[in-house]
Amino acid sequence: MNIHALFCDGTGNYVFPPEPLPGQQVTLQFRTGAGDADSVCLLTGGREYEMEKRSTSGVFDYYAVSLELGEENLYYSFRVRAGEKVWYYNQFGATREKIEEYEFQIAPGFSTPDWAKGAVMYQIFVDRFCNGDPSNDVEDGEYIYIGEPVEHVKDWNEYPAAMDVRRFYGGDLKGVMEKLDYLQDLGVEVIYFNPLFVSPSNHKYDIQDYDYIDPHFGVIVEDGGEPLPVGVKENVYATKYQKRVTDRKNLEASNQLFIKLVEELHRRGMKVILDGVFNHCGSFNKWMDRERIYEGQEGYEKGAYVSADSPYRDFFEFFQSGDEHWPYNGNYDGWWGHDTLPKLNYEGSKELEDYILEIGRKWVSPPYNVDGWRLDVAADLGHSIEYNHEFWKKFRREVKKAKPDALILAEHYGDPKEWIAGDEWDSVMNYDAFMEPVTWFLTGMEKHSDEDREELHGNADSFVRSIFHHMSHMLTPSQQVAMNELSNHDHSRFLTRTNHMVGRIGSLGPEKAEEYVSLPVMREAVAIQMTWVGAPTIYYGDEAGLCGFTDPDSRRTYPWGKEDQELIDYHRELIRIHKNYEVFRTGSLQWLVKQDNVLAYGRFNDTDQFVVVINHSSELREVRVPVWVIGVPMKSSMRRVIYSYEEGYTMEFDEIHVIDGEIVVNMGSQSVLIAKNKEF
Repeated sequence: MNIHALFCDGTGNYVFPPEPLPGQQVTLQFRTGAGDADSVCLLTGGREYEMEKRSTSGVFDYYAVSLELGEENLYYSFRVRAGEKVWYYNQFGATREKIEEYEFQIAPGFSTPDWAKGAVMYQIFVDRFCNGDPSNDVEDGEYIYIGEPVEHVKDWNEYPAAMDVRRFYGGDLKGVMEKLDYLQDLGVEVIYFNPLFVSPSNHKYDIQDYDYIDPHFGVIVEDGGEPLPVGVKENVYATKYQKRVTDRKNLEASNQLFIKLVEELHRRGMKVILDGVFNHCGSFNKWMDRERIYEGQEGYEKGAYVSADSPYRDFFEFFQSGDEHWPYNGNYDGWWGHDTLPKLNYEGSKELEDYILEIGRKWVSPPYNVDGWRLDVAADLGHSIEYNHEFWKKFRREVKKAKPDALILAEHYGDPKEWIAGDEWDSVMNYDAFMEPVTWFLTGMEKHSDEDREELHGNADSFVRSIFHHMSHMLTPSQQVAMNELSNHDHSRFLTRTNHMVGRIGSLGPEKAEEYVSLPVMREAVAIQMTWVGAPTIYYGDEAGLCGFTDPDSRRTYPWGKEDQELIDYHRELIRIHKNYEVFRTGSLQWLVKQDNVLAYGRFNDTDQFVVVINHSSELREVRVPVWVIGVPMKSSMRRVIYSYEEGYTMEFDEIHVIDGEIVVNMGSQSVLIAKNKEF
C-alpha cells in the first residue's frame, strides 16, 4: 500500500456539506491509491463504519460513507487495511496506531463567514499609518499619561522612543480614507483596525469610552480649553483634552466619520474588523474616572474612583471597599497589577455584562455595520475559566444574532481548542499554527527577537510537526479564517528578524533593526503566507519594507515616499494569485517534501493543483517533488506562476514537465517557486 496516496481533510473536498447542521446527513470521503486497499473504515465514538468505494480517478480510489449528525461534535479517524498491513489516518497523516488527539472533528451548526475564508487582511495601527487631518492631532502637553505630558511628534519619519506610549504622530481615519485607493490596488479585502475608541494612549488598548471613536482619530468640531500648564500633573486641569473627548459634538462627529469610512469600504467590496478590548479598560474610562476627566462634565455619572455611590462601582473589584475609602479610591484590581488597566468585574455586575454585550451588537449593527471583532487577551476575561467560556458563548450568540456573518477572532497564545469548539470564537490570531513555526524555520528567531535558536532555523521536520500539531487543534472552518500574520503591533517586524539580532530598541537602538536584513527570506515568508490555509494578514508597512524590533519599535510610521516599491509589487502579485484561485481559500493542503532547509507542499481541489517549493539554504538545490500526490497527472506539465530568488523575482512563463508523477526543479539559494497544473 502506498501510504503517500492516503488522504483526507475537513475541507469541502472530503466533507459534504463542509459545514453541516445538527441532524443533517454528512458524507465523509477518503482517498487511497487505486487498487491499494482491501477495506477502509470510519472510526468514530467507539464504532466502525465500513466505507464504500465510490469512484476511481487517475491513480486514486475514493471511499465514502454517510451518517446523520447529532447535536454533539463528531470526532473521527480512518483505518485502512491492505492484506495484513493496517494504517490509521488522522489530521497528522498516516500512523501505525490510532491517536485520538489528532482525530478529525466536525461541530454541527458551526460555520465561519465565507467572506473571511482566505480573505486578504491588512492591519492598521492608526496613529502610525497616515495623518489626514492635522487639526485633530494630540498637542504637546495636552494631558498627562503615566506620569508625564503627552507629546506630538513633529517628524513623521522619527523612530519610536523606548517609552513611546504617550507619543503621537497624528495618523487618523481621514488618513486611512486618503489611502484606500492604495489598499484596494494592493488587493486588500479586509481592514483590521487596532482600537479606535476614545483612549489616552497611542495604542488605545486602555479604552476610555466604548461608545465613541476617539476624536483624535475622528473629528474635533468643538475645540477649547488649554493644555496642562507646565509642571502640573493632574488631568483635572487638562481642559483641552476634556473638551475634545467628552463633548458630544466631537464624539458624534467622529462616529459619523467612521460610518462614512465603513460605507466607503463596503462600496469598494472591502470589510472592517474592530479591536474589542473587553478584559480591562483604562484608568481614564468614564466608568472609573481615576483621572477625573468626567467629574466636572455635564451629562456624565460619577466614576467608581470618584464616588462610592457611582452606578459603575460594581464594574470593578475594589480591595478596600468600605465607603470611608471614597472619594478617590485607588484600591482596585488592575490587569497584571497595572492601575492604568482596571480589570472589568463581570461576575460582580450583570449590568456590566449587558453593557459589553450591547457594545458587541452595536458596532456590527446599523448605522456602523462593521464586519467583525478581534478580541484582545480574550482568554483572560473574567475571574474564572468557567465564566470566561460562559461570556464568550453569550457574546457569540448576541453578535451573530445581530449580524450572522460577523467574524469573531481572538488574540490567543497557546492551545485555543477550548474556545473554538464551535460555540465561542470563530478563530484566532494564528501564532502557534503560523507565525511562530514560519519564523523559527525561516529565521531561527523568536517572534519578539528575544532569542535565536539555530537548531530550529531551516529545520523542516520541526516546522512540519509544529505547524500540523497546532493546526490539528482547530476546526477546518476555523483554520480557513485564522489570521496568518508575519508581524504585528506586539512583536518585531518579520524583516528585522531576518537579521538574526537578538535584542530590543532599548539595548540595540532602532538603526540596528534595519541592518543585514534579507529581502529574499522576506519574500519566502510572504509566499508561504499567501499560499497557506487561512487569512493572510499584512501588518501595515511590512509590504513596504518597514523594519523594527518588538513593541514599540514595530509601531513605526508607514514610510510614505520611501517605500520598497519592488516588495510592494511582489505582495501585489502574490495577493492577485491568492485571490484568483478558490483553492487558496478553501482547498486542501498536503505535505510533499521536507528536507534540511527545503520544504514543498501542495494546495489543491478538483479544479486546480498548486505546488509551493522553498529552498531556504544558501546553495543551489535540486528538488524532486511528487506532485501526483495532489492530483497532477503522472505525465503532464505544470507552469511556473512566480519564482523568487536572491536578486528579485520573476513571473515569466516557464513550463515544468511532470514525469512519472514528479517534477524536478533547480532552486537557487533562498528561493521560492509557485507552480500550477497546466491548463489545456
